[in-house]
Amino acid sequence: MNTIQLLPLPGNVGPAVRGLGWEWAVEEACENYVAQEAVLLPEAEADALLAAADTLYDMMVRAIPDNVPDDLLRLLAIPPNLWAAVRHSWNDDRHWHLYGRFDLASTPEGPKLIEFNADTATSIPETAVVQWASLVAAQQDDDERQANGLFEGLEAQLSHWLGLNSDLESTLLLVHLPDSAEDEANCAVVAEAARAAGFSQVYVCPVDAMQVSVAGQERGVWAEVKPGEWLRFGFLFKLVPWEILAEEEPQLTADLSQLLLSRDVVVANPAYALLLQSKGLLAWLWQVYPHHPLLLEASLEDLAGRYVRKPLLGREGQNVVEVDAGRVLYEQPGSFAQQPQVRQRWAELPRDAQQRRYQAGVFWAGEACALSFRRQAGVITNLSEFVPHVLS
Repeated sequence: MNTIQLLPLPGNVGPAVRGLGWEWAVEEACENYVAQEAVLLPEAEADALLAAADTLYDMMVRAIPDNVPDDLLRLLAIPPNLWAAVRHSWNDDRHWHLYGRFDLASTPEGPKLIEFNADTATSIPETAVVQWASLVAAQQDDDERQANGLFEGLEAQLSHWLGLNSDLESTLLLVHLPDSAEDEANCAVVAEAARAAGFSQVYVCPVDAMQVSVAGQERGVWAEVKPGEWLRFGFLFKLVPWEILAEEEPQLTADLSQLLLSRDVVVANPAYALLLQSKGLLAWLWQVYPHHPLLLEASLEDLAGRYVRKPLLGREGQNVVEVDAGRVLYEQPGSFAQQPQVRQRWAELPRDAQQRRYQAGVFWAGEACALSFRRQAGVITNLSEFVPHVLS
């Protein structure tokens, strides 16, 4: 894809979403950053992006040794207080990776991996609900016009996770960071998929409302589902990054790790998602699969020419630095500058007639299942405009 072609999508997505009965799945801010036009995407291009995500996921899994050696954990900057949980979950298939989102660049040579959001990828409501509702609002609601099976993919993955752990109570607690309408909306969609998947009880709350105990009869993960009514949960979905838990809540991390090891609870995404989340994996993949057509050159050392430098466990585009021949061209502010950095070869993203850059997001949930786009004149971040797509 060279120049992005756009299709206007007139109509207000807010009423369309509410008309579908999914008003709980979006926050008010959605209407402000969802574009009222769509990327006109050739079907062959959509197929190439989906196939790339499936291939990349398989490559990642094959690249990580079963024993997950110390040197690799250090290279990926995995917090030491999570090493036991990472290894345990990696080697026990009952700890199931539900979903993630690949960020890909569409280049003249084909799709290239920018990074993989393996642990707490968001934009679930926008992808699963809002971009489809954009077609509804524009009276173009033909299911065949979008590559969008995210909700169905989540439901299938949750059903499989439930079946793998049939010895546990089929109760699911979903927790998110406090005071985040965005994260709560993401959890709401996953919760709806979990109900469809067969969980007997599903409850969403901020992470600080969750209680965790490793002692006696109270051992387990709990939440107050009604005033005065506490329920123990066999399954936990956390939209809280593992590395933030490890750094800011070491005791909670230790307790959750202990409960994982004793099978009092299973957590998604599992601790091993950090292996795939770390941008250090980009450098590791380049070593394991040098010059693979889906990869950009990446290293933990500086590269020649033009490249991007980014923190291994950074988020939201923070502290991304663009470098050319040793000269800094651009630096995004943020709070991750002290982390180890990976360098990745620059990839020029496709642009539209207004010179806005477009990055493809491909959700993986057991398989590649949904596409969407983010656009920005500069570096793509979580605040960049969300753009639906229409297959052509």
